[in-house]
Amino acid sequence: MSTETAAATAEAAVPPPAGWEEARSRVYAVGLAAALPAVSRPLADTDGHTLAEPLTTRTDLPAFPTSSVDGWAVRGTGPWDVIGRVLAGNTPAPLTVDGTTVEIATGAMVPQGTTAVLRIEESSRTSDGRVTGTPRPKPEWREPGEEAHAGEELLPAGTPVDPALIGLAASCGHDQLRVRRQPRAALLVFGDELLTAGPPGAGRVRDALGPAVPAWLRRYGCQVRPSDVVGPVADTLPAHVAALRGALANADLVCTTGGTMHGPVDHLHPALEALGADYVVNTVAVRPGFPMLLARLAGADGRVRFVAGLPGNPQSAIVALVSLVAPLLAGLSGRPVPALPYATLAEPVPGRGAYTHLALVRLDRAAGTAHPLRHVGSAMLRGLAGADGFAVIRPGTTGEAGARVPVVPLPLLPGERSW
Repeated sequence: MSTETAAATAEAAVPPPAGWEEARSRVYAVGLAAALPAVSRPLADTDGHTLAEPLTTRTDLPAFPTSSVDGWAVRGTGPWDVIGRVLAGNTPAPLTVDGTTVEIATGAMVPQGTTAVLRIEESSRTSDGRVTGTPRPKPEWREPGEEAHAGEELLPAGTPVDPALIGLAASCGHDQLRVRRQPRAALLVFGDELLTAGPPGAGRVRDALGPAVPAWLRRYGCQVRPSDVVGPVADTLPAHVAALRGALANADLVCTTGGTMHGPVDHLHPALEALGADYVVNTVAVRPGFPMLLARLAGADGRVRFVAGLPGNPQSAIVALVSLVAPLLAGLSGRPVPALPYATLAEPVPGRGAYTHLALVRLDRAAGTAHPLRHVGSAMLRGLAGADGFAVIRPGTTGEAGARVPVVPLPLLPGERSW
């Protein structure tokens, strides 16, 4: 069989590309079906994880009546005789006699029998040491359960853990949280033409994805160790099979760069076949990034692992990350897929016919506008370095200036809130 005939046969065997939105839904569903197990972790070790159970409070919040000002806890009408002081962290004796008061600090427990709290700056002392003043009509303390009642669900399972959530959990009395184990990811870099140091030249190009993709994966909440990044892997089928088998032994997700087509040194598809993988998605109708894929393998332990094939062109690889890897990781973590925000195009963006076009944009958050960038070829990274995300131009449409379009945000650090 000639080279041309073999290429034509391989091309004919590839199914039609999945629509971009369909591919994301499909990938999320398989990720959710393989959601990672729940583990208990100390609060200080939960940032960037995902709640595996709803966050509930162990007590009323606040748990007891708490003074919201510095002043005087008084009983009855004044002037009042001072009989003590209440500081935060103590349980005070009740006020049982009208005309008495105790000095009270912000955050201290309000004594039983208190009828009002008089602010310190609105009080005065008589010559014989008694306290006078007019309390405000509204109580100057927080009632038990004002924020939440014991056992109340505050946040659902699937909520990303960030510093605000950690503080809330601590205020509820939690020392640990049940969270999803973070996905462990590995990266295999394919391509004999790649250099790992120094400037490109003499027909060889610098590997830009080996250093960058692990950082993107960490921003999606993955664990990626230096030993989990391997490459360049030799352009042979045995080397590809061995590298994939080794990475899959420890990783929940293995990302690969390059080799997603059917060229003479593209060995990813045959390697996946040799390992018994099945495709969740094999090519996506999106530009750039069309030859992306996600495959699924069942390990000897029964646990499902995934291989995400990222195209070798750098921007195309990042399109594959936001298109397939992001929804997969949301599913594995038990999170809902975040709703895409919308922005108004400040300039026109061309469509790509029957394909979804993901166009790099910079956002003006104050104005709510998206500005297309230059230097956005699939092999370029200059535009990506100044981008906030990708504007989604749906198939069969063009992005006219003034149109409201979805935007796929680039990932932030774990725990950071999106725009």
